[in-house]
Amino acid sequence: MGKITGFLEYQRLEEPHEAPKARKQHYREVYLRLADQDAQLQGARCMDCGIPFCMQGCPVNNIIPDFNDLIYREDWERAIESLHSTNNFPEFTGRICPAPCEEACVLRINEDPVGIKSIEHAIIDKAWESGWVKAQPAAHQTNKKVAVVGSGPAGLACAQQLARAGHLVTVFEKNERIGGLLRYGIPDFKLEKKVIDRRLEQLRAEGIEFRSGVCVGEDRPVVGIPNDAKAFLPAAQVLADFDAVVLTGGAEVPRDLPIPGRELAGVHYAMEFLPLQNKRVAGDADVPALRADGKHVIVIGGGDTGSDCVGTCNRHGAASITQFELLPMPPDVERNPVWPYWPTRLRTSSSHEEGVERDWSIATKALVGEGGKVQTLKAVRLVWTNGKPAEIPGSEFDLPADLVLLAMGFVSPQRSLLEEFGVEQDARGNARAETEGTQAYATSVRKVFTAGDMRRGQSLVVWAIREGRQCARAVDEFLMGFSELPR
Repeated sequence: MGKITGFLEYQRLEEPHEAPKARKQHYREVYLRLADQDAQLQGARCMDCGIPFCMQGCPVNNIIPDFNDLIYREDWERAIESLHSTNNFPEFTGRICPAPCEEACVLRINEDPVGIKSIEHAIIDKAWESGWVKAQPAAHQTNKKVAVVGSGPAGLACAQQLARAGHLVTVFEKNERIGGLLRYGIPDFKLEKKVIDRRLEQLRAEGIEFRSGVCVGEDRPVVGIPNDAKAFLPAAQVLADFDAVVLTGGAEVPRDLPIPGRELAGVHYAMEFLPLQNKRVAGDADVPALRADGKHVIVIGGGDTGSDCVGTCNRHGAASITQFELLPMPPDVERNPVWPYWPTRLRTSSSHEEGVERDWSIATKALVGEGGKVQTLKAVRLVWTNGKPAEIPGSEFDLPADLVLLAMGFVSPQRSLLEEFGVEQDARGNARAETEGTQAYATSVRKVFTAGDMRRGQSLVVWAIREGRQCARAVDEFLMGFSELPR
C-alpha cells in the first residue's frame, strides 16, 4: 500500500490551521483539509504491513489501506467510493473523530502514524467540491414505514441505509434543526453546520422526511437537555403509525454534581451552555444571554465536552478559564505504550492551545455565592492510591467563579422516553439490546429497535455511525425477511 519506502521518506503533516490568537476571533473551523499533494504524500506513508491494525481500531472498519493507496495514486473518485462503502458521513468523522485508527497504525509503534483522519477529511471534502457525492434513491419502494427518533449520527446513518433499501423513513427531532449532537453539542470551530446541511440535502433527495420541533413522548420537564419542541407525539401513536421504530436519541442526561451551592445562579450543565452559542452562530433570534464574557469560568470535567466549553469561553472573551479533572493527570508520552489499543495519554486539544489553566486530581467541595449567584468555588487536591482517591490534608483552596460549567459526561438516555415505549433498560438506564444474532439491535418491545448512545451509553460519533448502519440492516431483515444492506 502507498509507496514502498514512503514511511521512511515523508513525515506526518498537520492539517493547515490558524494560530490560536487569530482563530479565537471567529467560529470558523480551526482545521482545514490537506492540499491534494500533501494528502498524496500522507497516503504514500501507508506501509504494506500485512495486517491492517488500523481497520481493527476503526469502529466502522474503514478500508484504510485501500483508500490510502488510492490517494497516493491520485485516484480520488475510487477513494471516496471505498470510504463511503463503510462510512455514511466521513465529513463528520474526518473532523471530530479522535482517530483510534491512528493509534492502531503499525507506524505508531515507534514513529508518527499515518495521518489517516486528515486523509479521510481530504477525500470527502474533495468529493463534495468535485460533485461526486450524489443522492442514491432506492430503485424500488417497499412501502414499509420506519420512524427514527433522534437525528444525531446514529439516527441519520440508520435512516440513510433504510431509505436506500426502499423504506419510507421519517426522522423525528425535538429541536428546531436536524443534527442532534452534531448540530447542538459540537461547536462550529470544530464542525461548521454547513457541513451537516449539505449532507441533509442528499438525505432529503433520497426520500427521507424530517420532522423537526417534534418530540416523541409526552411533554415532561427535563433538565440539562436542549428541547425546542413545539409538538409532542405519544409513543403509542408512533407505534401505531409505523411498521418499525428506531430509538437513537443519544445519552442526553448529564452527570450532576450534588454539592452545597449547586443551586446558585451561574452553575450550568455544559449542554445548557454550548447549544446557545451554536444557535447564535446560526443566526437564531432571542437566544438566552448565557455567556462567559469577562467572567472567571471554571469547567469541571476534562473530556471533549469540557474542551468545547473552553474553546467557546475563549471566544466569548472570558477573564480566566480553569478546567478541573477529578482523575490524575495522564502520562505525557509520545508513543503508544499499549499499541494497537487506545492509550491513556495526556491530550491537548485546539481549545486548550488557545488558553486555559488545567489541573488534575481536584475534587470540588462547595460553591459559595451572594445574592443567589455563585462567586467562589471551594476545592481540595486528591491523591490516588490503587485507584481510590483521598483528600490531601491542608490542600484546600478557593477560586473566583462567575460561571461554573459541569462537563462530567452523560449518564443515560432520557429514561421517560424508554419507559413510555415500555423498553427494558440495562443497569445504567440504557435501552437494552444485543448487537449480534437474530435479535440484533431489537429491544424488548416488538418492532422497536435502538442504536447509538441510547443503547451503548456515551460514546463516539464513529461508534454511533457503526451502530446506525448495523441497526438498519437488522430493521430491514425484520421488515423483509432478508437484507442486502452491508453490516
